[in-house]
Amino acid sequence: MIKEKSNTTLTFEDFKTEVLSDYRIAVTSRECSLLGRKEVLTGKAKFGIFGDGKEVPQLAMAKAFKNGDFRSGYYRDQTFMMAIGELTPKQFFAGLYGHTDLDFDPMSAGRQMGGHFVTHSLNEDGSWKDLTKQKNSSADISPTAGQMPRLLGLAQASKIYRNVDGITIKDKFSVNGNEVAWGTIGNASTSEGLFFETINAAGVLQVPMVMSVWDDEYGISVHARHQTTKENISEILKGYQRDEDSKGYDIFRVKGWDYAELVSTYERAGAIAREQHVPILIHVNELTQPQGHSTSGSHERYKNAERLAWEKDFDCVRQMRLWMIAINIASPEELAEIDFQIKKEVLEAKKEAWNSFIDPIIEDQKNLLVLLEQIAAASINHKEKIQKYISELSAIKSPLKKEMLVIARKILRFIEVPNSKVLVSNWITNYIKITQPRFSSNLYSDSDKNVFSVQKVLPEYAENAKPDSDGRMILRDNFDALFTKYPETLIFGEDVGNIGDVNQGLEGMQEKYGELRVADVGIREATILGQGIGMALRGLRPIAEIQYLDYLLYAIQIMSDDLATLQYRTVGKQKAPLIIRTRGHRLEGIWHSGSPMGMIINAIRGIHVLVPRNMTQAAGFYNALLETDEPALVIECLNGYRLKEKTPLNFGEFKTPIGVVETLKEGTDITLVSYGSTLRLVEQAATELLDLGIDCEVIDIQSLLPFDVNKDIVKSITKTNRLLVIDEDVPGGASAFILQQILEDQDAYNYLDSKPQTLAAKEHRPAYGTDGDYFSKPSAEDIFEKVYNMMNEVNPSKFPSLY
Repeated sequence: MIKEKSNTTLTFEDFKTEVLSDYRIAVTSRECSLLGRKEVLTGKAKFGIFGDGKEVPQLAMAKAFKNGDFRSGYYRDQTFMMAIGELTPKQFFAGLYGHTDLDFDPMSAGRQMGGHFVTHSLNEDGSWKDLTKQKNSSADISPTAGQMPRLLGLAQASKIYRNVDGITIKDKFSVNGNEVAWGTIGNASTSEGLFFETINAAGVLQVPMVMSVWDDEYGISVHARHQTTKENISEILKGYQRDEDSKGYDIFRVKGWDYAELVSTYERAGAIAREQHVPILIHVNELTQPQGHSTSGSHERYKNAERLAWEKDFDCVRQMRLWMIAINIASPEELAEIDFQIKKEVLEAKKEAWNSFIDPIIEDQKNLLVLLEQIAAASINHKEKIQKYISELSAIKSPLKKEMLVIARKILRFIEVPNSKVLVSNWITNYIKITQPRFSSNLYSDSDKNVFSVQKVLPEYAENAKPDSDGRMILRDNFDALFTKYPETLIFGEDVGNIGDVNQGLEGMQEKYGELRVADVGIREATILGQGIGMALRGLRPIAEIQYLDYLLYAIQIMSDDLATLQYRTVGKQKAPLIIRTRGHRLEGIWHSGSPMGMIINAIRGIHVLVPRNMTQAAGFYNALLETDEPALVIECLNGYRLKEKTPLNFGEFKTPIGVVETLKEGTDITLVSYGSTLRLVEQAATELLDLGIDCEVIDIQSLLPFDVNKDIVKSITKTNRLLVIDEDVPGGASAFILQQILEDQDAYNYLDSKPQTLAAKEHRPAYGTDGDYFSKPSAEDIFEKVYNMMNEVNPSKFPSLY
């Protein structure tokens, strides 16, 4: 484990001790990789992807990595995690086996395959630890280059903490912005757009980021000549090199087997980034991958004999060993003894991890077998069949929980004796009840600051107040109150700063709060999201603005794979309460009028999705969210910024409840359910239908995720016995989700006298202009006629057919 030094004077004996310690870590990591592969091939583990061949540069990186720093890396970094003291061999194997207990696998309790690393930022109650007193790793994800956008935000947080005054929560997160964000990536993954987007953004922002590229010339089986122009990422990025006249990067190139040069390079890079807030790229080349990409195949299939021989000679651990012998750090015999002892230690750690994983399951197996033998003895007609299943279960030497449940549930089908059936049924129910949360908990926050902790506060108005403010002014004045109330809050996005966003919802805010808190950024949606995630991981309260809902698709992968899964994949040990602000629904044409809500809500479970119908509602959501510790997407109505609303007196204080619907009009004949911009058309149609004697109840969903937690919609349906869902998404989009929630979760089918129906947009994207909107999305006339036709079916004489 690397410890921070208080004395910079190093004797040869100190140097020797430190080098030998590094060597032990490198060999330990290598033995874990070698033995890990065997565990996969013998069937004890499902899949393995390891860090062999990358050990020595990771030792060097760990030396420059200080308390308060953050890593945003990928699945080769096990040596680094061991070097900073955050991964033991026993934990390594627990992760490989998928142990569902954080005490054994602190990386993800079996939710991610091995090689995905994290440190714990939160206490048991969900409150923040002091991150300045520990070495930090943001939680890894598998999608290649997916770690890059988050890295940008982790680095930017240091810039904010160094340059923005008045952040009262600062002490747990930063010491004068001196923290560096360290990124790692494989050379092939630098071909991804996320890599280039992040590299460019970091150069523009000038943030303290050290980006390491582990270059072994391959991406699985594909050579660098198919990946990178000139087969050299640092060569093609030379234009980013800073000089006296222009800002940019410092770029270093170093061989991955040269221990001494690696240590020197990383110490120099860390110091520059830390002191000057300059991004740095370290291209670590001439690395190897001794076991190939993963346990799924052998690299002998795609590397020629010459390459394989070179990899053997220039293996970084071998080269470190030769260097140590050459400068008299240790003799070959001493190193051989170290190797031998480490092999024994890793093997013992593997055995302990396996026993910790399998012993409780074997105990469950024994208890189940005792129960099933009793059941078989009492069986009359199916004893032989039950006994066959018992024999199958008994023969499994290393059972899975799944295998026990499969057999118990199959036996349940053949039990005739009622008491016996109850016993097995109870065992199955209890086992699932205990086990299921180990795989399903923590998708959302369990802390006392989750979204359900916020109490509704109504907007307050002057007596006889009339709608006199543009909706965008409600947002502007509310943001003004929030930026004053929460110094750690900042907002950034395309056109957010100088002009105050494209709809002037932030007019004058940059002038008042400065360019770091209200910031313009380039056209790069994925890294806008990444900035937000990284800064939220470090205690700030960022609001990341995506200019239009349609453009959220550029960032949906980051939202889905990183932000939405964060609390889940860390079992509640990290959080990033990022607010994503955007605007959508009706405007002009294919690229500015989309409502791809079905796609969004199905891709980002783990993020709350809020769909306010006006700007007061939206402001109330922002006020509520800043009191919580959860991420959310707020979609403002694109055609509502110039509509008049009453001006609240209590900006920054009123709160729209999350997960609660609002009944806008009570009625008795049919329940109309919708959200966002479409509600104005629904209300218009409801008014016109009342003239014909059809009394509609109109409900605003307000929040798609979570959805109607009080189940108020079914209460309406018990009164009206009919349901129509109106949605701007494509048929079967968000409306399908809404129906599933109402009919299945709320059991509303029990109260329906007519078929529940939906009215959605056309399957194509919305066409341009007013007519394009009318013929693409539900109109007030469409809603009127849909409801009328449903009532025609009920009472044709009272409501004769319109056509």
